[in-house]
Formats: sequence, structure tokens, C-alpha cells
Amino acid sequence: MTSSRAEHDAAPDGMPLSVEVPIAVVAYDEGASREGSRPIAVEAPVNLVYGSVPHAVMMATPGDLEDFAYGFSLTEGIIEEAAEIRSVRVEAAEGGLRLLVELAPGRLREHLARKRAISGRTGCGVCGIEDLDALPRAVPRPAPNSILGVRAIARALTALEAEQHLGATTRAVHAAAWARLDGSLLAVREDVGRHNALDKLIGALIRVGADPADGFLIITSRCSFEMVEKAARLGAGAIVAISAPTSLALERAKAHGLTLCAIARSDTLTVFTGGERLVRGD
Repeated sequence: MTSSRAEHDAAPDGMPLSVEVPIAVVAYDEGASREGSRPIAVEAPVNLVYGSVPHAVMMATPGDLEDFAYGFSLTEGIIEEAAEIRSVRVEAAEGGLRLLVELAPGRLREHLARKRAISGRTGCGVCGIEDLDALPRAVPRPAPNSILGVRAIARALTALEAEQHLGATTRAVHAAAWARLDGSLLAVREDVGRHNALDKLIGALIRVGADPADGFLIITSRCSFEMVEKAARLGAGAIVAISAPTSLALERAKAHGLTLCAIARSDTLTVFTGGERLVRGD
């Protein structure tokens, strides 16, 4: 990397990430109305296509789509490393966008052999599966033994507030960030879908070869089991969430040896798993 931040990919063909729309602000008590406008986040269908075969349609913010292709491919188990993607091309399609992902020949054959139809997974993250055995589970790998300081987490949370540019504009998107062990931020990605934001971040990290032992994840959403599985697929050792985790997220975090902290605020955070790797200082 040539800079301290993973660079953002531009939106395709100048497509905006937000648009200005007319609104009326109504007061409850007086019933008075104030006319005006405000920006809202753009949400677009994005069709991921591998080897000319459509794989999934995701509702996403149309920025950082190359990162999204890499991160989605890794967390879906389509690739194991960034080098297995030969190229990513974004093209306009009727009603949305296509992400054309060219895989290494052997990896493409494996993918097509196991392909199953899925569609619209921004809601629950598992729409389209046919039985419980198909729930996504990351391949177990040893979690990094890095020691994480709670003050570093506090610094990262403070820094993240200033880096959620689309969120500050629209109040309608999620963010995912990668923080170094000292609490400084390496990369931040935003999207209308919490899964998409994390996939974009993971894609950015694997594209620059970031070491999962050198930092931790922060997500501004609740921590469900899919978010834990994505973190484990990356090889992260810790995930910090602004909202609370679910029971299955805790179960999977324990299985993967992940440190999971949530309900993270400016003055406190709640440790759910892996507290032995946290220190009360830096």
C-alpha cells in the first residue's frame, strides 16, 4: 500500500451514492410544515456474474463495487484468496448494474459445480438456502492471538464517527471499518446493507494484503451470525459492534475463537467472548 488508507473505488459512470429529494418536515404539536430537500442513499440492484453465469442479485450502494466483488467472493466461499480473481468489470444493466467477475479457470469450475440460485440477500443474509445444513459456515482457522487494548477500541470508535461520510449525509447506511491495533483506521466502507458494507471492507483488505493479526473489525450494525462468519472467513481475531449480538453470533464467535465486543459506546463496551485477549489499557 502506498497510503495509510485503502483507496475507494469510484461509483461506475459517475453514478451518485446519494440523491437530493424534496421533503416536508412536519411538527407534531403545531402541525406546521417546512418544505425543503434532503439527500437519501442510492440503492441499486447489483448482479454478480461469474463466468457469464449469474450468481446473486444484491441490493447495494453503487460504490466500491470492486471491493464488494472480492469480499463477497471470499465470504461466500467462491474464492480462498484475492489472486483467484483475474478481473472485475462493472457494467450498466437494465434496472441496475452487473459485476462481471473473472475467476481463475480451476476456481471457476469448482464454483459452477457447487452453484446454487440465491437472490436478494441483503435482508437476512441467508435467503435462498433450502435446508439448515446450507447455513454458511467459515472454514475453521486459528484466530490471531493479538492482544487488544480497550483504549485502542475507544480511539477507533471516535475516529470512525468522522469517516462515515455517506452516513452523515443520508443517515441511512451502515459502515464497516478495519482498525489497527493502536486504534487508527486503515479502511472504512459504507453501504445500505450491513452485509455489503462488511463484504466491501473485506474485499478492500484482501486486495491490499492486510494481515488479519494486525487489527480488528468494527461494524455499526447489530452482530448477527453471518457477520461473525464473514469475520472468521477473513481470519480476523476480534469484532466490535455498535449494537448487540444475537445468540447464534455468540455461539459461532466462540466456535471460531473470536473476541466479540458489542454495544460499543464512547465510554463503555460489553465483552461477550474472548475477553482474555483484552487489556484495560492501550
